[in-house]
Amino acid sequence: MDDLILIMVCVAPLAIRWATAAGRDFDAARYAAFGLGVAFLYFSLGHFVVTDQLVQMLPGWVPQRRLVIYTTGLLEALTAVSLFTKQWRRIGGIAAAVMLVLFLPANIYAAVHHVGVGEHQSGPGYLWIRIPMQVFFVAWALWPVWRRRSDA
Repeated sequence: MDDLILIMVCVAPLAIRWATAAGRDFDAARYAAFGLGVAFLYFSLGHFVVTDQLVQMLPGWVPQRRLVIYTTGLLEALTAVSLFTKQWRRIGGIAAAVMLVLFLPANIYAAVHHVGVGEHQSGPGYLWIRIPMQVFFVAWALWPVWRRRSDA
């Protein structure tokens, strides 16, 4: 359920701005990136709130798993901040997409090994369903980047 809410969080700023634009042009990339930034702040927060559970999502052979979780949480926070700024939005969108792709194996590992976190406690089926959601988040992260380039 969290991921569905986060999808709505991503889309809401753009949808609200579009609905209130009354036919005027506006920077759609800004509103799309803002929603993704809020989602990334939430993702980041999880790394510091449910650290032990996230550590379990990494294979045992990963060294310093707790440090990896804290570091990736910090990277997600920095990505969120970059998505809020015009100067860094493009890099933030690319960074978000790259992180989402790189972090996907942890979700697959957790699904295969029946490791749960939060909603993931409902079993590996949820983690398998999350893969298409990751595709949405990657596309949402890259859409403003591509849109910006084509508008230039």
